[in-house]
Amino acid sequence: MAKRGKKYEQAVALVNPEMEYSLEEACDLVKKTSSTNFDASVDIDIRLGVDPRHADQMVRGTVSLPHGTGKDVRVLALVNEAKQDEAREAGADHVGMDDYIKKIEEGWAEIDVIIATPDAMGKLGKLGRFLGPRGLMPNPKSGTVTMDVADAVKTVKAGQIDFRVDKFGILHTSIGKTSFDATKIKDNAEAFLSTVMRLKPASSKGLYVKSVFMSSTMGPSIPLSRSAVTSL
Repeated sequence: MAKRGKKYEQAVALVNPEMEYSLEEACDLVKKTSSTNFDASVDIDIRLGVDPRHADQMVRGTVSLPHGTGKDVRVLALVNEAKQDEAREAGADHVGMDDYIKKIEEGWAEIDVIIATPDAMGKLGKLGRFLGPRGLMPNPKSGTVTMDVADAVKTVKAGQIDFRVDKFGILHTSIGKTSFDATKIKDNAEAFLSTVMRLKPASSKGLYVKSVFMSSTMGPSIPLSRSAVTSL
């Protein structure tokens, strides 16, 4: 078994695995247990009592984090010519249509979000197998297929995140950086968790939230109290 580093072992010692922490406690602890030399992400993992194989139990949504993600989101706007100047002025990193679709076909994926006008979706359909697994396919439900291109670009740049439960019923997302103060991490976490609670499927039976953990990149998992989440 690979030996853990000294810093990691010290971080693990700060977390009691038998205890469930309040959200405020976890936000303080996630900063203390980060031992990387870079600005680590703060992640939340939620195991839900849903079966994503059934469409009516799919949990998917978007939320605008009050303090952003701390990450420079690279946005590609696949829009018609009438909307291209609007996209650039709003802050899109890449703007075009057929030229970028060709680049994607050739394997280019140096982007985090794609904003598209409805007329681009017919051309993007053939790229579903490439974009889908990477979470890059635009979707009207997430606000990334729209004619209001400027608003969509600004919203994404400001800290909107898109999340979706995986086939195991787990939601995973980043809600900030360890350089944020604990209050900002808590604000972002509450915004995300309360959104997840509002999206509970009517067909979901039994426990909706089974377990919740917070961690930093390469840091130990911090178990959160279920009541800290379900009360939001």
